[in-house]
Amino acid sequence: MFQDKYDVIVVGAGHAGSEAAAAAANLGSKTLLVTMSLQNIAQMSCNPAMGGIAKGQIVREIDALGGYSGIVSDKTAIQFKMLNKSKGPAMWSPRVQSDRMRFAEEWRLMLEQTPNLDFYQEMVCGLLIENHKVTGIVTSLGVEIKAKSVVLTNGTFLNGLIHIGEKQFGGGRAGEGAAYGITEDLVRAGFTAGRMKTGTPPRVDGRSLNYAKMTEQPGDEKPGKFSYSNITKPLAVQKACHMTYTSPLVHEVLREGFDRSPMFNGRIQSLGPRYCPSIEDKINRFADKERHQLFVEPEGWNTVEVYVNGFSTSLPEEVQFKALRSVEGFENVKFFRPGYAIEYDYFPPTQLKHTLETKLVENLYFAGQINGTTGYEEAASQGLMAGINAHLKVHEKEPLILKRDEAYIGVLIDDLITKGTEEPYRMFTSRAEYRTLLRQDNADFRLTPKAHEIGLASDDRLRQMEIKQKQSSDLVDFFKETSVTVDETNPILEANGSAKISQPDKMFKIFSRPQINLVDILKFEKVANYVSERDLDEEILEQAEIQVKYSGYIEKEKNNANKLTRLEEVRIPENFDYDKIKSLSFEAREKFKKIRPVTLSQASRISGVSPSDISVLLIHMGR
Repeated sequence: MFQDKYDVIVVGAGHAGSEAAAAAANLGSKTLLVTMSLQNIAQMSCNPAMGGIAKGQIVREIDALGGYSGIVSDKTAIQFKMLNKSKGPAMWSPRVQSDRMRFAEEWRLMLEQTPNLDFYQEMVCGLLIENHKVTGIVTSLGVEIKAKSVVLTNGTFLNGLIHIGEKQFGGGRAGEGAAYGITEDLVRAGFTAGRMKTGTPPRVDGRSLNYAKMTEQPGDEKPGKFSYSNITKPLAVQKACHMTYTSPLVHEVLREGFDRSPMFNGRIQSLGPRYCPSIEDKINRFADKERHQLFVEPEGWNTVEVYVNGFSTSLPEEVQFKALRSVEGFENVKFFRPGYAIEYDYFPPTQLKHTLETKLVENLYFAGQINGTTGYEEAASQGLMAGINAHLKVHEKEPLILKRDEAYIGVLIDDLITKGTEEPYRMFTSRAEYRTLLRQDNADFRLTPKAHEIGLASDDRLRQMEIKQKQSSDLVDFFKETSVTVDETNPILEANGSAKISQPDKMFKIFSRPQINLVDILKFEKVANYVSERDLDEEILEQAEIQVKYSGYIEKEKNNANKLTRLEEVRIPENFDYDKIKSLSFEAREKFKKIRPVTLSQASRISGVSPSDISVLLIHMGR
């Protein structure tokens, strides 16, 4: 069946695996995607949504690099929202509510139309490793499939254990079995494994809910989209979500089941995501809060299934049911299925290189929840980078490594391999020290040229980005070069409570004022004519506005990033002997030996390493 040797085998077809397979195949590698169920490719195991705070930036970066997540999200969206619009543009984060069934279907159809990509449905239970180099995989039927590289994207399936109250059973997610064998192979090869936990809420019948008692949550009046390409269009019609709250009565009912909760009776030992806690964890940790928000999210255009966001739980099903029936609007609720928690194996990501290749076994890559992350977007971005780098490695090309000032994806991977994680890692804007540079609106400027260089972004995508970049840059130059008179400017300034000018001034300076926005600037005849003559769209205008208003902040962050680049350029030899440097602190020496930082910049970001340790290294390396 498999006589040819594949360039890349991807194990697992969740968000990480799907992006990895698409990237490797589109770059020209002969690729095989192996999954336990071809019916569940890119399944949204938890909430039916893509994007959100910092996660939306990641989806746009994936799209800018030539990945599929943005396009699939746009094609299957039922609602679009730009979150944090009241804050600065570094915080703006796109999010779509998705049609769960159509999302998986669209992913599968796009993968099936991808050249160089084969599919196979079976459980992978082992790896073929020779002389610290992966050479293929072994399936549960004993089939050996040879490959030059392997990408593992096993999600929550490695020795997965599902908990509902005092009941527990093996599984990778509801209705699907766990995967066995891979963890044991990797541990035998010298890897360190750990356990993590995540959870999901009940799914309910929307026909049994009273939406009149809830607050409607509509999408944006002028919806945007994720993909920079022209393949997709913004939504013309949107579906509303709703919001309701728990109450002291709901909390009281939930507490009745605490003695049977696997979280509290010791059955679950592993850590779950701190920023997405279960409802029992919330009412335990925040006992002073009388209520918590619940977001009632439809699963698609036509289905009646509803996702109860904010009610993740592993309590006994009858407790879940009784508690939800005490929520306003849920008095007659019917369950499709109860919520549950799942424990699974992961591998601390300090065992990886920046390419996501493992340090112990050559040409073996990890991506997604196997690295200790949580979230579709975090997984998809790792899958994309692992697929790209697996292709580049087997074709003897330079790897693609994104720096912290280039992408949220760069921050994510650097955090994982430098600091590691002991709880499910989730991306936040606060994790990125250069977030003013890493905005959702400029991901194509930052990354499409890199994707084009390796062959993942098309000539059309690059040309489209270059036109957008030139148009926004020319508009900013127009603001810098164009003067406005006192008579045309002061009425606009006065109307916005901004100090009047006493002599003509440059439009750039006027636009820089916090009280003046795009609508005000378009009132100037010169601007209106310029925009109309060139038929500039809102995306160009918004891009120019950000560059004008935040030019000082952007310049400052660029300077800070450039300073850090100096340390990034000081490389540490691969087999550097830290034991020879007696003046290093014991903790720094142990961390350096374990993580093996590639540059002084990476060494400086390791938890427990002090500035004096970096100074010692600098001196020792003649700097």
